[in-house]
Amino acid sequence: MIGDIHQRVTRSSVASLAFFSHSAYVATFEPRDVSQALSDPNWVNAMHEELENFERNHVWNLVEPPPNCRSIGTKWVFKNKQGENGMVVRNKARLVAQGFCQKEGIDYEETFDPVAHLEAIRILLAFAASKVFKLQQMDVKSAFLNRFIEQEVYVRQSPGFESARFPDWVYKLRKALYGLKQAPRAWYARLKSFLLKYGFVMGSVDKTLFLLSHGGDTLIVQIYVDDIIFGGSSHTLVSSFVEQMSREFEMSLIVLPRAAVKQGLEGTFVHQAKYTRDILKKFNMGDSKPMTTPMSTNTVLDADEYGEVVDQKEFRGMIGSLLYLTATRTDIQFTAFARTSHRQAVKCIFRYLKFTTELGIWYSSGSSLYLRGFLDANHAGCQIDRKSTSGTCQLLGTSLVS
Repeated sequence: MIGDIHQRVTRSSVASLAFFSHSAYVATFEPRDVSQALSDPNWVNAMHEELENFERNHVWNLVEPPPNCRSIGTKWVFKNKQGENGMVVRNKARLVAQGFCQKEGIDYEETFDPVAHLEAIRILLAFAASKVFKLQQMDVKSAFLNRFIEQEVYVRQSPGFESARFPDWVYKLRKALYGLKQAPRAWYARLKSFLLKYGFVMGSVDKTLFLLSHGGDTLIVQIYVDDIIFGGSSHTLVSSFVEQMSREFEMSLIVLPRAAVKQGLEGTFVHQAKYTRDILKKFNMGDSKPMTTPMSTNTVLDADEYGEVVDQKEFRGMIGSLLYLTATRTDIQFTAFARTSHRQAVKCIFRYLKFTTELGIWYSSGSSLYLRGFLDANHAGCQIDRKSTSGTCQLLGTSLVS
């Protein structure tokens, strides 16, 4: 047992117990499981910080299990936070509930919460560039812990952090915990209530968009789960909003995750060069020969039923990485199946990415807000099943948004 979470353990006390050599040190690895995390003092300290945050926010109460109690397990998730230079700056340990064990109608009722579409974020970037105001992003710390839940939900104590006096007791949740089915909905309701009280007006179509008008100035807020993108035409209005949010929630100002956003007087450039280099390294494509196109015009991919089956896990990982990258690289969107020929096609895309690492999307300042659309279609053009294909793109002024 590492310790009772009800007994506060600070950095200094951990150090005095020879668990911690220096408060500025961080672990450079991500633990595979709890046992590996408990062997490193840096991760032990990160786990204590998470549990202390629960106590500070009154997330739960340790109670004796009621009759016929259905308790849910928990799991530790470990992640290293990196700076702009790729160096590890923080070890983040998060305790999440195993929400897959919940029963609908018993542990939760509704789970839906609005999530901003990627197209909505692109429109916001284009609008902000057109009006020449700076966008910022804030990360609300432990966002899901800011809302009370209506149902009675019990979770078991985390291994290694059981109460010394009541090791068999369970925690009754007062607030939403990450992993619960109803957690995102509860957080959205909490943030929505605050924004409306502050004077914002919610979008009639996009429920994640909130507008605040003050005199001739405008402040725009876009919600993406527990991240908030915002900007306005008045520095005073933006500063006031940040101050009010800081009073209501624990938060920090950050840049868009894994995406570099360069904002200037001429416009905004969004790219994912660092992420591109990371996935090239991850899939051993860093030393591959660059290609100037993602795929040859002569390449025809079919089901390849008799082709050699490749590592499915690796292939799905490559596909998932590319799908995330399409947020700023719409030139590499595709669908494929996991045979040798398909993996080879994916590797060609990775070689193309190496050649075009710094590419992204440009949003020009001073651009009009006139919406234009372009369509191209191919009738029965597929050489395999003669299906028709089509594609569209929409521009807000000169900026691609969809």
